[in-house]
Amino acid sequence: MVQGRANDQINRNGEKISAEEVEDLLLGHEAVFDAVVVSIPDARLGERACAFVQPRGAAPSAASLRRYMRGREVAAFKIPDEIRFVDGFATTAVGKISRRQLREILRAEVLAEEKETQR
Repeated sequence: MVQGRANDQINRNGEKISAEEVEDLLLGHEAVFDAVVVSIPDARLGERACAFVQPRGAAPSAASLRRYMRGREVAAFKIPDEIRFVDGFATTAVGKISRRQLREILRAEVLAEEKETQR
């Protein structure tokens, strides 16, 4: 089954967030070259949003990106819970950014954190 961008939604505490919408907003920042938003599993919220940002030159701070989004009057629940800066993105065989790989990285980290807190 082929899934398209319509399925790139994050369900954060019952609120639906379009990953594409948030990516487009981030791409409007002068210091952002590329951005990908994916979900992170969250026990309390269901899912949280994580933005992977490839900067254009020096990376802006996560706080400055959040301020930028608030300045665009973005609803607070759409502002990514986590922002990570990357040098580039892994791609699929057809040259698209591998969102699956980004999700797998995040899920592995969440599982590791959960195991650590259970000790």
